Amino acid sequence: MDQIVRVIAKNVPVKAMAISARDTVERARAIHDCWPVAAAALGRLLMAASMMGAVVKAEDGAVTLRVKGGGPLGSLTAVSDSRGNVRGYVQNPAVDVPRKAEGKLDVGAAVGADGNLTVIRDLGMKEPYIGSVQLVGGEIAEDVAAYFVESEQVPTACALGVLIAPDQTVQAAGGYLIQLLPGADEAVVSAVERGVARLGAVSARLDTGMDPLDLLREVLGEFELEVLETAAVEYRCYCTRERVSRALISLGREELNALIEEQGGAELICQFCDKAYRFSAEELEALRDESSAK
Repeated sequence: MDQIVRVIAKNVPVKAMAISARDTVERARAIHDCWPVAAAALGRLLMAASMMGAVVKAEDGAVTLRVKGGGPLGSLTAVSDSRGNVRGYVQNPAVDVPRKAEGKLDVGAAVGADGNLTVIRDLGMKEPYIGSVQLVGGEIAEDVAAYFVESEQVPTACALGVLIAPDQTVQAAGGYLIQLLPGADEAVVSAVERGVARLGAVSARLDTGMDPLDLLREVLGEFELEVLETAAVEYRCYCTRERVSRALISLGREELNALIEEQGGAELICQFCDKAYRFSAEELEALRDESSAK
């Protein structure tokens, strides 16, 4: 079961969360038929969005992460609800790039670093909060950390990893976000840095059987931790035929007439789950009439 664990350090101004998300990332890979480097990049973004969304207090709130780095993958998008359930897509999932010297997937080269990470926080208010930072390297984790430092002035350590099996399915996926609160001194910073180095690659550690709390206990091993919450998360799309119908109605009478006359119907594909919604000419006529009545 995929899950997020949130903790605070007792008597030290540090908060943290970690995620295990093999099933979530594997579902995204399967839905979008992602090649390995695309699965790794999208998986990292999905996990970051999930952790950021899980702390949104508004019941109907959401967090959207968008990355446009100029690399062959094109744009990547991940959207999380306020419980950490997430969905997303990558513009060009069938992409391959040369691996790094140690044989690891080169996510940075596939994403590119000539662009931005944009974060949209919908907190249920009139207007969403939108922040954007220039990409550091396109590896996702350090870009997320840079966002928190630059846009929210919160010193942050972030690690995200996706391990792809020989059969190209997702073998392990997870990560963590560690944030220093006001009052954290150099001793705290050094302790976190030592923990990050001690843990190493998160996907490899998860593959050995560690869970999210194990990750946090290893990274923050010099502190006493208090667990605030453990919550299950999953890949979840909210598309419905009713929502798609509303989108068609919003096109207006002229656009619907064009679909009826030129195509004799319509087929819309959800970008998050690839589900197809088909509408006959008669159904489009009914939607057109509903549009005209408004």
